[in-house]
Amino acid sequence: MSRRELMTLVGKVAGTAAMYQMMSSLALAANSTFDKRFSLSGAPKGASVLILGAGLAGMVAAYELQKAGYKVQILEYNNRTGGRNWSLYGGDTYTELGGITQHVQFDKGLYLNPGPWRLPYNHQGILHYCQMLGVKLESFNQANYAAYIHSQNAFGGKPQRYRTVKADFEGAVAELLSKSLQQSQLDQAVTKEDREILLQALRNWGALDQNYRYVKGRASSSRRGFDHWPGGGLDGEPTYSEPVALSDILKSGLWGEIAANDGIPEQPTLFQPVGGMGVIGRKFGELLKNVIRLNSKVVEIKQDETGVTATYVDTVKGGPPQTARGDWCVCTIPASILSQIPMNVSPAMQQAIYAIPYGASCKVGLQMKRRFWEEDEDIYGGITYTDQMNAIIAYPNTDYFSKGKGVLLGAYTFGPNASIFTSMTPQERINAAVQMGANIHPQYRTEFETGVAVAWHRVPWTLGCQGTWSEDARATHYKNICQIDGRIVLAGEHVSMIPAWQEGAVTSSIDAITRLHQRITKG
Repeated sequence: MSRRELMTLVGKVAGTAAMYQMMSSLALAANSTFDKRFSLSGAPKGASVLILGAGLAGMVAAYELQKAGYKVQILEYNNRTGGRNWSLYGGDTYTELGGITQHVQFDKGLYLNPGPWRLPYNHQGILHYCQMLGVKLESFNQANYAAYIHSQNAFGGKPQRYRTVKADFEGAVAELLSKSLQQSQLDQAVTKEDREILLQALRNWGALDQNYRYVKGRASSSRRGFDHWPGGGLDGEPTYSEPVALSDILKSGLWGEIAANDGIPEQPTLFQPVGGMGVIGRKFGELLKNVIRLNSKVVEIKQDETGVTATYVDTVKGGPPQTARGDWCVCTIPASILSQIPMNVSPAMQQAIYAIPYGASCKVGLQMKRRFWEEDEDIYGGITYTDQMNAIIAYPNTDYFSKGKGVLLGAYTFGPNASIFTSMTPQERINAAVQMGANIHPQYRTEFETGVAVAWHRVPWTLGCQGTWSEDARATHYKNICQIDGRIVLAGEHVSMIPAWQEGAVTSSIDAITRLHQRITKG
């Protein structure tokens, strides 16, 4: 079975969140190779490097090469720095491929991160540059047991609390395994001594009673919730809740979402920049403002024996094409765009660039009049998973208990569903997210105010969310795309084993400039 077939099967059986989790796992999105002791020095006098793209990979390269003594310059297509490190605030405008312009009408202080939205604790590269830039971080709440798991075809379409499904599934599985142990059906696999220990562990893990049953009672209700919660005085006596039968849980398919938060990148602690993910790109851009040329669309890349020349056009002022030149070039332009730019590189490099399709994804941000998820449902941050096309609803991890407005991530979808969202107009995407969200939170119907929708295949400067290597393509082309081709080296999340994560861009950049520096200094 191919990787794509496996992910498709997982998606059909277990839902979108499980498919994304599987994608992350197969892409080795667990750990980072970043070493904080990294440093370059001793650039040859007068040596220059042309950098294409002012995303994180390009700006890391520029910062570190400049520190080492190189003369650097960056050409950037957009009118801002950061690339996919991007936040949309009230007053911003965004024009997608096809010409539709959205005018963001969020209230002051509210925003949507169309691209990356979280920083895992073990992605030490991006965290290092956050510290270096003075970017303030706050906790990102990935798993919230009070959020929901929702299926249109289970429990009458009524959303279930994450904690309830998790408790009932794990409790039922623990009961089944304890029965097998007690009936000596696992004697060959477990010693007598270990069996007793495992039984106690199962009782604790699954909230089983003294007879190793997962039944209505204090133990199970302490995990799944009470019908009437414990309190003080005469009203303090709790009423225990009735677990859902294992058969109903299995048929619902909701069990597919309870492991969505168990992958290493999703494990606590996660972080987010205060004020939006785009703060990182903005602060990096301020640091490097003297070497960045914005609104510069590269239309040709040509190398010869002495250097690399990029031809570009000014997307604001217009005029005839201009050129920029460096002795060497670090190219961070996404492969989806680079494949359309004439460039004289080796056939192996060119084929590697052609071999990377870019995944479909769409995010929809919805501003609500009040924070009803907190006020009405005790949900503070975290994610609700659904089998509807919008896939997830994520709650803001800022301004808890405030009486003001808030922006929900009303859709974050991948694959075929994202392609359907992409085929819609921005307003149609927003309307769809509101309609689907109302099946989980009826308050949507009265609380929704305004929204913005970004479908990544319509983002002109990436034409897709992230590089989506197949297993066969990576085996054939990955080493080739990492090579220094003449005087050009590529970097970015697509040139990493951590696609879609900012850490992939950071570590790819550091690896590329380290090898380039070694090539230059060794002559």
